[in-house]
Amino acid sequence: MKLLEIRNLVVRYGVIEALHGINIDVEQGTMVALLGANGAGKSTILKAVSGLVKPASGSTIMLNGANVAGKRAHAVSKMGLSLSPEGRQIFTGLTVEENLLAGAYGLKRHTQLIEDEHGIKRKVSISVKAQLKENFDRVYKLFPVLAERKRQQASTLSGGEQQMLAVARALMNSPKILVLDEPSLGLAPLIIQDIFNTLVEIKKQGTTILIVEQNALATLKIADFAYVLELGNVSISGKASELINDQRLIDAYLGGGEKK
Repeated sequence: MKLLEIRNLVVRYGVIEALHGINIDVEQGTMVALLGANGAGKSTILKAVSGLVKPASGSTIMLNGANVAGKRAHAVSKMGLSLSPEGRQIFTGLTVEENLLAGAYGLKRHTQLIEDEHGIKRKVSISVKAQLKENFDRVYKLFPVLAERKRQQASTLSGGEQQMLAVARALMNSPKILVLDEPSLGLAPLIIQDIFNTLVEIKKQGTTILIVEQNALATLKIADFAYVLELGNVSISGKASELINDQRLIDAYLGGGEKK
């Protein structure tokens, strides 16, 4: 099932056309990577699907069956998409726990179909309080250091911890799709590996992921599918396991030569 379908996505900044009719699919339960050089249009795609920039007329962005092209960011968030932005953008004047609460602002009571041990299905109403508890438990299990630092000011966290907080905050809204813009930016290799391992676990838990990354090799190792952008167009696309051996990608983004 396609959770996100992007068709003929055109974005203009004044007279500059940044995206020239992009087509992208994100299957439910997968991790899809957007790769490419600076200025290729990767972050613009994320801003368009998140409601931060308005696409040109004729663009279609289907999220879980509804066209969200041109909708405001808060409306897109309520429809199941959460963005962890480039540069983290955490609230430094708030504690870790307060940052997480801010990420959960869009939660609302909903009904869920539950199957008991006898195979009988029934609808159960899930309160916001219950969702908050479940989401706090989830992110603290994914990022134990945040549980240890939940009363600390976010400004006192290390760069890696702040990135963990940015991802955790996005998860607090129970998203169907988690959108990540450069989560490895400025981090040490060991911290990057920890975060990428956690992204794999998040996907295993059922959350679909769309990720923009400069670290092409590390991203291809954990992604299911990838699109490579060049000057506002998709130049290469395919299964990540195949693209990691694509000589064009190796020469352009992985440094050339054989991979170790």
